[in-house]
Amino acid sequence: MALGDDKYLLLTTFRRDGTPVPTPVWAVRRDGVIRVWSAADAGKVKRIRNNPEVTVGPCDFRGNPTGAGTPARARVLDERAGAETRRLIGAKYGLVGRLALLGSRLRRGGAGTVGIEISTD
Repeated sequence: MALGDDKYLLLTTFRRDGTPVPTPVWAVRRDGVIRVWSAADAGKVKRIRNNPEVTVGPCDFRGNPTGAGTPARARVLDERAGAETRRLIGAKYGLVGRLALLGSRLRRGGAGTVGIEISTD
């Protein structure tokens, strides 16, 4: 199974001092890259904007790794691609995914979340 096909993905970003910060996220694959969804003001988004070098690997819902991590590069997507990422997350995760997206939209508004693209190439 390819990264991003599992239910959860462990996305590890790095603080300015190099400290790793692992976070379990929902993920989908699109055109050979992994996409995840996050609150726009989340720490992982700020860290990716500062340093696009990340690692990704499979994990369980609590963030316990279930396989090896892979070095990758991440970038925050524009609004259009972010909306597409939300749609893909909703399709993959079904009712639970759509409810999470709805709750987020109600709390944060349409611009309160972003899509993140992760490339392992």
